[in-house]
Amino acid sequence: MRIEYLYRYPVKGLSAEALEAAEVEPGGAIPWDRAFALAQGDAGFDPAQPTFLPKYHFMCLMKNASIAGLRALFDPRSGRLSITAADGSGVAADALSVAGRTELGAFLTARLGAEARGQPQFVHVPGHVFGDQRGAVVSLIGLASWRDFEARVGARRQRRRFRANIWFSGAAPFAELDWVGRDLQVGGAVLRVRKRIPRCPATEVNPETAERDADPVAELRALYGHSDLGVVADVIAGGRFAVGDGVALLP
Repeated sequence: MRIEYLYRYPVKGLSAEALEAAEVEPGGAIPWDRAFALAQGDAGFDPAQPTFLPKYHFMCLMKNASIAGLRALFDPRSGRLSITAADGSGVAADALSVAGRTELGAFLTARLGAEARGQPQFVHVPGHVFGDQRGAVVSLIGLASWRDFEARVGARRQRRRFRANIWFSGAAPFAELDWVGRDLQVGGAVLRVRKRIPRCPATEVNPETAERDADPVAELRALYGHSDLGVVADVIAGGRFAVGDGVALLP
């Protein structure tokens, strides 16, 4: 097995950034993955005491399909985050500064329109990951699983609907679902598979059109008897992995 694609998602709910390599630490995520989020005004998220909150407390595809039309690009060296819409409008600011986050938040709040609740706040807390799981994780999906699903559906179901960090080849379809509790050597790091990923209505959104045009949750259940596609894993030994590196189940 080997890594074919590697991604991070700097802003929760927004587009992926393709990576060639990543260095992870024990207990951590891919650096800058889900590092920023727009917290809805009624979320009660406190940056001074960050805690896990379910995704609906934030701008997210499950609730806000239109954000699939936004493209985000983050430069860790400068802290500059650029967000661009399909109509050419956009914003670019220092996401590591209060002033910059205020500017970014105002743009995103305006894009949400009536879907904005209260006064949303664009947030970043060093070390906190705005993922869908408690704690930092790395998500993995076997390409064979996605291809089998797409073939059985008989229609295109873009990989970007499923927002994985690592896409790997060389395993049988849905083999990774049986790896819960097992350790994986991924390049120079070791990951322990925590759980399967049950899919949610975010996957209904076509990443090319920002329209809800399919129901992968129902399709998975009808085809396989469950709604799971991919797994999440904890980093138990840090290291570097890159596109082309091997993925192996450890004894």
